[in-house]
Amino acid sequence: MPQNRRFLLQRRPDGDPVPDDFELATEETPALDDGQFLIRNRYASLDPAMRGWMDAEGNYMPPIPLGDPVRATTIGVVEDSRAEGFEKGQWVMGLNALEDYSLGASGGFTQPIDPDMVPEVTNYLSIFGAVGMTAYFGFLEVCEPREGDTVLVSGAAGAVGSLVGQLAKIHGCRAIGIAGGPDKCARLKEQYGFDAAIDYKQFSGDEDALAAAIGEAAPDGVDVIFENVGGVILDAGLMNLNLNARVGLCGLISEYNTEPRGARNLWQLIVKRASIRGLLVADYVDRFGEGAAKMGEWAAAGKLVVDEHVDVGLENAFDSFMRLFAGTNEGKMILKIA
Repeated sequence: MPQNRRFLLQRRPDGDPVPDDFELATEETPALDDGQFLIRNRYASLDPAMRGWMDAEGNYMPPIPLGDPVRATTIGVVEDSRAEGFEKGQWVMGLNALEDYSLGASGGFTQPIDPDMVPEVTNYLSIFGAVGMTAYFGFLEVCEPREGDTVLVSGAAGAVGSLVGQLAKIHGCRAIGIAGGPDKCARLKEQYGFDAAIDYKQFSGDEDALAAAIGEAAPDGVDVIFENVGGVILDAGLMNLNLNARVGLCGLISEYNTEPRGARNLWQLIVKRASIRGLLVADYVDRFGEGAAKMGEWAAAGKLVVDEHVDVGLENAFDSFMRLFAGTNEGKMILKIA
């Protein structure tokens, strides 16, 4: 069996992950048992949620055991197989790890994919993967948009946020995005079609000033918040809710590497009789076909722009992962392993 480079979690990060929390090790790839197949991973999805899997406390998935490779969704090619339904040379996608080779098993989470069905095979990690389905079901099912609504999206230049803003426009809503820096804000309006963009970095954590800026961009109030960031940004948005507004809580990336700040303006949910609801894309797995079909239809019609940021090399896994927290990625963060 071939040598296998594996990006291992060696200790639990305390705050921001640092290089010493990980090790790039080379190990022997185990021989196949009956019912198993060997995947040569080509690409891996890098997502903020992976940071939570590194902590000792479980969330919606168990913690990554110390000494194990960092868990990640990958797409790759079957290198060898002793499993029915998986043939050598077949493309597959599943929840595997940051490593050259992963073992799959019949009846597991790894499933065949057809690269000829999409413009680029990496699209299975963006618009047709968890990112696209989070935007589709999170916005349409959880946030329940109505034509004419004003939609506020935080982390709007990110992989999910950029799609949510575009879905808002497709459904006749007004889209306001919050992002960090003038370049990202320009991209929101020029590339993704947002009606307004707010650079949160201009306000240096001043919640009142940020809330006022949201009020200027949404003088008639906000009907939907699609929240990816949390903290000060969520609190500023809550101060602009309309009656019966809906808040879809997708992520809290501002708090993943710190002690949780928590939302301090939840009283606005009472004042405005608004609702807040968490969303997890795993709840919609049995409907991914439906979501992928619609997203593909809109993309083919030129109504959705999909950006992917692809870094190369397993040896660059740490730096690429940390782009998510520095905000230096431009689109869905993907690592090309092979």
